[in-house]
Amino acid sequence: FEATMFLEQWKRLQMRLTYFWDLTGLEEEEEHPRPEYENKLLQKKLTNKNMTTKNSNELFYLCISSQNEKEKLTWSDRMPGYAANFGLIVFMIMLTFSAVFGVIVYRITTAAALSFSTNETTRSNVRVTVTATAVIINLVVILILDEIYGAVAKWLTEIEVPKTEKTFEERLILKAFLLKFVNSYAPIFYVAFFKGRFVGRPGHYVYVFDGYRMEECAPGGCLMELCIQLSIIMLGKQLIQNNLFEIGIPKLKKLFRKLKDERTETKEIDPHQSKAPQQWDLDYALEPFTGLTPEYMEMIIQFGFVTLFVASFPLAPLFALLNNIIEVRLDAKKFVTELRRPDTVRAKDIGIWYNILSGIGKFSVIINAFVIAVTSDFIPRLMYQYAFSQNGTMHGFINHTLSYFNVSHLKAGTQPENSLFAQDVLFCRFKDYREPPWSPNQYEFSKQYWAVLSARLAFVILFQNLVMFLSILVDWMIPDIPKDISEQIKKEKSVLVDFFLKEEHEKLKLIESFMAYDKQKQESGTKGERIRAASFSQFNRSPKGSFTSFSSRHTEV
Repeated sequence: FEATMFLEQWKRLQMRLTYFWDLTGLEEEEEHPRPEYENKLLQKKLTNKNMTTKNSNELFYLCISSQNEKEKLTWSDRMPGYAANFGLIVFMIMLTFSAVFGVIVYRITTAAALSFSTNETTRSNVRVTVTATAVIINLVVILILDEIYGAVAKWLTEIEVPKTEKTFEERLILKAFLLKFVNSYAPIFYVAFFKGRFVGRPGHYVYVFDGYRMEECAPGGCLMELCIQLSIIMLGKQLIQNNLFEIGIPKLKKLFRKLKDERTETKEIDPHQSKAPQQWDLDYALEPFTGLTPEYMEMIIQFGFVTLFVASFPLAPLFALLNNIIEVRLDAKKFVTELRRPDTVRAKDIGIWYNILSGIGKFSVIINAFVIAVTSDFIPRLMYQYAFSQNGTMHGFINHTLSYFNVSHLKAGTQPENSLFAQDVLFCRFKDYREPPWSPNQYEFSKQYWAVLSARLAFVILFQNLVMFLSILVDWMIPDIPKDISEQIKKEKSVLVDFFLKEEHEKLKLIESFMAYDKQKQESGTKGERIRAASFSQFNRSPKGSFTSFSSRHTEV
């Protein structure tokens, strides 16, 4: 819901900025093909004609002819690039999953090693130690893979050879976002929806490498661990990647380039030259501006942290706001003192970034529904209170969620060696909805399990449709254009229409005056022709030399 409100407010602000910069009537101009695309097209033309260029004039002729002819790269020409894109993107996603699995193995093995420690404090804090160190490892891996994925996405887009700069930028954004989205959220998705779901049961546990049990959630569930994981990754990325890297990396590049220029360039000593460097020298030493894609990507990933798992970490919007307040000043300093002046480009909106934001907003509804229904105990508690409790309270809820297990059913070699109890234990309890050992279907999922699962799925469907309906309602209620801007645009259009009508009216009056003048002129010309014709006729009828007769008859006519 907050994502919908944010997007609606952004559309209103975007319209206000568009009107302020006089871009309401901006039309997209046809872009010229990229030089790489033209080069690929030229190579195709040379290959198809089986010829080699002997001189520069022939090459120039081919370049001109390839631009004039409506020839383009076909699907078969792009197939190698598409195949490389698909293969490498799948490989990078598998690499991310492998890194997550490696951290899982680290958690399992470290927890097993610390459990055998002789230090009582270490044994009692195994879960906290393993969780904190694993999250830090995840953070370091995410930061490293983010930089790698950015370079890989750019290279994949280049070998795909898009035709225009706009197409190139959109495909680069989609690839980078896909890779960084999977990289940033894969560990969080694992904790939220997969951890503790495939551990088995007593007597039939799932083992990794034939010696280590799959890790389980804490007795209270995985929601608290999800909150810790999300907070550390989010705050770590914002502090290290969004703030330290943005200031430190341009400074390091600037220092490296300065040292390289000092080594390669030979400077002549001019005694008349001023020692103070000129402004253009200082500007040239700055880092070149590479675009706003990294800045947008930071905000998109942060938007995902705020919206996707806000049910497990409600303080995420507050930390995002504090980070953005700091980052605004850091970005201002970076753009003024560390980067060269960017080229200005007219644009009506933020382009494909809005579609990504809208997609994340819709996806966050489903994710939060599953977090509430599956990760937390919200649905089991409601089911117990209104369906299984005898007095309508939560008394006995813990006992209801525990199942019985006969310790004699443990496999050989898996029994506890040193029991802390004074007498032998016949039954133990574990958290799950399963049939008891004395049931005909022992250790199978019970009716309570299927009832809770049905309630969870029903909640997901109901929650998703309700929030989607409210989002559509909010979208319909909040106009995309602010009222003052809409009235101002209508007023300007009315003034413009009145101006055009006045101009057309003046043109019409002018045309009518010209037509009246031409008509009058034609009538006067016709009358004169008739007078001359009549005079000429009377002159021919009078005797020769009779001037008096001619003038008198002419006057009568």
